[in-house]
Amino acid sequence: MSHLGGKPVPELAPDFDKLADQLRDSLSYDDNKPDFRELDLGSPVSPLRTRQQGLTMTTTTTTTTTSSSSSSSRSVSGWNSSNATAKRSESGRNNHSGELSGSSETSPTASTGNIKSAHNRSKSNTASTHPLIYSGQSTVNSPPVNVLPTGNICPSGKIIKTGMAVSRSSRTDVLGSGSGNYGHGSIMRGGVVGTGPVTASKGGAFESSNTLGIRGNAGDLMRKAMGNSEPEEFKRVGNEMYRKGHFLEALNLYDKAIALSPANAAYRSNRAAALTALGRVGEAVKECEEAVRLDPNYGRAHQRLASLLLRVGHVENARKHLCFPGQPQDPTELQKLQAVERHICKCTDARRIRDWRGALREADAAIAAGADFSPQLFLCRVEALLKLHQLDDAESSLLVVPKLEQCTTSSQIKYFGMLAEAYLFFVQAQMEMALGRFENAVTAAEKAGQVDPRNVEVSVLLSNVRLVARARARGNDLFKSERFTEACSAYGDGIRLDPLNSVLYCNRAACWFKLGRWERSVEDCDQALSIQPNYIKALLRRAMSNSKLERWAEAVRDYEVLRRELPGDNEVAESLFHAQVALKKSRGEEVYNMKFGGEVEEVSSLEQFRTAISLPGISVVHFKMASNLQCKQISPFLDALCGRYPSMNFLKVDINEIPVIANAENVRIVPTFKIYKNGSRVKELVCPSREMLEHSVRHYSF
Repeated sequence: MSHLGGKPVPELAPDFDKLADQLRDSLSYDDNKPDFRELDLGSPVSPLRTRQQGLTMTTTTTTTTTSSSSSSSRSVSGWNSSNATAKRSESGRNNHSGELSGSSETSPTASTGNIKSAHNRSKSNTASTHPLIYSGQSTVNSPPVNVLPTGNICPSGKIIKTGMAVSRSSRTDVLGSGSGNYGHGSIMRGGVVGTGPVTASKGGAFESSNTLGIRGNAGDLMRKAMGNSEPEEFKRVGNEMYRKGHFLEALNLYDKAIALSPANAAYRSNRAAALTALGRVGEAVKECEEAVRLDPNYGRAHQRLASLLLRVGHVENARKHLCFPGQPQDPTELQKLQAVERHICKCTDARRIRDWRGALREADAAIAAGADFSPQLFLCRVEALLKLHQLDDAESSLLVVPKLEQCTTSSQIKYFGMLAEAYLFFVQAQMEMALGRFENAVTAAEKAGQVDPRNVEVSVLLSNVRLVARARARGNDLFKSERFTEACSAYGDGIRLDPLNSVLYCNRAACWFKLGRWERSVEDCDQALSIQPNYIKALLRRAMSNSKLERWAEAVRDYEVLRRELPGDNEVAESLFHAQVALKKSRGEEVYNMKFGGEVEEVSSLEQFRTAISLPGISVVHFKMASNLQCKQISPFLDALCGRYPSMNFLKVDINEIPVIANAENVRIVPTFKIYKNGSRVKELVCPSREMLEHSVRHYSF
């Protein structure tokens, strides 16, 4: 039965050839991949630190789907050689048999950026030009090789009786138990009988369903469904797959049911449930909208659509479907809708008065209340975190903003007074500005202006971003020309337009440093680091400026942070070493025979030993014996470590030649390594492996 003009119209039985074509076309798997797209934000123009070149927009959801399936009534008439007619039963307009029930759906733990289809596309490949008549039996057992069941037509055109052997000269066509594309059996060349559902791989070869991860009862259900041409059977098995948690297989089966009966609203609604379970919420909304269009009085579809719209934060549209006339309201869903609406209103009010902590708090509350797939709320979190100078958190939050390009209702939805797509570019432009990628920021702001040209906020941002980018470019050009005073002025113009831009402060600090205005350089670095605490360039410039001002304690502190962040940077290591020496001298401590890097120093006296280990920083001492084989084997490795970690002091002591040091340090076994920090022993290693020794050296080098 099909819906036409709201009335059921019986379908005419298709002729035999059309049925075969229809079966081949419908019984093919589609790749159901999650709807995700990488949003490339470009590489940094003035990177704050090592990070990925673009910000990837991905969709995540972490709730659980719980839906049940009611029983499915169906009528399947078999095909045989004497009767080539079939009756296809469909549910009536309001009696959607086999519909997945449940008051609401939420998706299970899944990342839509990582869900892969378990099936490859399957294509019908029939070389024979003779018509095939398929048996109408619900299950088919594979016959012996070279035998065809009753009712199948041989290539010669003659009907073979049951049990009659067929002799082939070259190759045989055998009706196997597979069901990928051929109804109740897969025709396979060479007399090989399939043992399970067959799908075509990319190379055209066939493989059984066990390779697709469908086993046990689920595999049996799939094999049974693949051998049937009725949409109700696809739907029924799809419901079983859904209940067993095989959501992708359920989706494939619903697709086949829809292909055979595209006007059935129940199939669309069930497909929406499977998409929701896979985390593809935008597609699920679109499918529910189609179900409601096909059957405006389909209450279950309205309920499911209301639940999905609430998840994406479209409260008003959700209310229309939740409070649909003639259907009972779900008090739980209504309460959830009211809670989400209340928090979104508070979030909007907080954003309007620039109360970013309040906006962040209410956005989180709305997400927790049920709008867990709302781009508006996730983008608001990003914007609030940016304004609160939490750039790392803002960047990571931008990566998990849901996207709903498949959702037809989202095109004209407004977020805080601007169109949804415009708000996405609006927030992206602010992020790019904060990261110092000014050209990318201009591009994003221009896209926001194209989407929503009449919005005042968008227009103001676009104008501001263009002016700041222009000021920064002018400052860079002046700096390269060594016109540092004018460059300071240009960067200052940009700072007046964007007072929270750490990149502009750091660039101006570089100008002050070149002009010998180290105090002003430190001040601008402080401003940059108050906005972005881990800004490497600002840390380095502040350490250099403090060194010029002979503020050695402050310089050492910044260089130690840089040493941890940049462990392989020898320039930073050397700067830290010299700052530590200068700090000791400034405190009146005796410092002599200091060097950075070089070779492992041979210790010849107890006094030399004690002086060496009391030097600022880290000292590594190798206690050895010239005749010991292990000591000989590890000595070259110690020389390599000395070159690899030039900021550390490496010493070697022969305990036979200077036993007083061995006694003082209680060394009884060689090779022994001891690590000292500012004269105090912090680590002892007896006969260590090379890996263990380097691990300890690396650890204390920071």
